Amino acid sequence: QGRAGPDGYYPRLAGKPAGYLYNQLLNFREGRRHYGLMTRMVAVLSDDYLAEIARHFASLEAPYPPPAPLASPPAPAVLARGRTLALQGDEGARLPACAGCHGERLTGALPQVPGLLGLPQDYLMAQLGGWRTGQRRAHAPDCMASVVQRLSDRDAYAVVAWLASQPVPADARPAPERPALPSTVGLRCGSATLPGAR
Repeated sequence: QGRAGPDGYYPRLAGKPAGYLYNQLLNFREGRRHYGLMTRMVAVLSDDYLAEIARHFASLEAPYPPPAPLASPPAPAVLARGRTLALQGDEGARLPACAGCHGERLTGALPQVPGLLGLPQDYLMAQLGGWRTGQRRAHAPDCMASVVQRLSDRDAYAVVAWLASQPVPADARPAPERPALPSTVGLRCGSATLPGAR
């Protein structure tokens, strides 16, 4: 059904943009993401079949559970900083708002940007850590890798804590298109296109 695993390690797939899911399958197959079981499963699959898998999971709808309580609730000032980073960014640190790519409601944007709400704190921190250490990469130019390198440990914790504490809106569909990044942050993002898409 494309739901998240109960341990918070396996993320939800249902309703994610097909372009995002396709890119992640390619990333596992081509070594930009590392998880042996996934790599072995997709190693022999064609681009067209990976796209079919991506479109299947993107078409699924399932309700989101409420956010899990955080193990040690952060101070209100930490959550306030996380909210600011997520919704407004920090121009002085050249950090774009998460909403600048992941949609105003943080539910993702078509064709290939995932939502950030409904993900557990541990999973979100692990993904930021993967980008910081090079264990997770995307098609060049890898804008998330650039963002993570600008993000302090304190800010990473703040934004993840705030995101993980937010409920998912009833209509969690991705935005129809990704907002344009402000030129002041100096980021460009690469991606693969779904077979048959323009």
